[in-house]
Amino acid sequence: MGKVYTITSGKGGVGKTTTAINLAAVINELGHDVLLIDANLETPNVGLHFGAPVVPVSLNHVLSGEAELHDAIYEHDSGVKVMPASISLHDLKDLEIGEIGEIIKKVRKHAEYVIVDSAPGLGDGVLAAMKRSDEVLVVTNPNILSVTDALKVVKLAEELGANVCGTVVNRVKRSKNEMSIDNIKEMLERPIVGVVPEDRCVEHALAKKEAVVHAFPKSRATRAYYEIVSKLLGRRYAKKLAEEEKQGMFRRVLRAFGFGH
Repeated sequence: MGKVYTITSGKGGVGKTTTAINLAAVINELGHDVLLIDANLETPNVGLHFGAPVVPVSLNHVLSGEAELHDAIYEHDSGVKVMPASISLHDLKDLEIGEIGEIIKKVRKHAEYVIVDSAPGLGDGVLAAMKRSDEVLVVTNPNILSVTDALKVVKLAEELGANVCGTVVNRVKRSKNEMSIDNIKEMLERPIVGVVPEDRCVEHALAKKEAVVHAFPKSRATRAYYEIVSKLLGRRYAKKLAEEEKQGMFRRVLRAFGFGH
């Protein structure tokens, strides 16, 4: 049975979907079978990120009883399995959003890992996803508004009995106006599993309709996503990361002496 991670946030616009997509991409790159579900039914973006905004069968059709579960699962060129939601307002009518929990329960047999990109906030779909997840990962930005909203999600998860494994602090610029990582950790009372720097490669990857880990594998953001997955899935990947960093340093030394390209 697959392990389910729900990626959520207290507010929109913090980089939740970007986080979900890139974590799924890294897990797949490391040789695992992964399914990414777009459970943000009101403002779905996973399909847009992957260059397939419209699909014949979506999560919406499964929730409405018009299609079977396996009919809404697609395989991206990268190997990541995706269950997108419909961007059509028509497909949003008469849906039992709380049934997302039942969908998550059923898809465990379809992948080794399931990444759920939930809606932001505290709606019924978010609650249902958190209840059915093994782990909840909260994404925030390093400002007081985002962190305060993230705290609401953490407290709600506690009330539901869901396990919040940690927080990803996204779009970090290291400016004096930002909250420090230590302050965020203290406020949320959860470990910081990743700090993703502000990186223009993320924006460029979106324009290319690719995950940044695929479009710009040597970017700072890509490195951060690999480190997050290393923490989530186990320290066995730390060696791989260290070897890649060592190789990168060796290549930079060679270039400094006029060798290589």
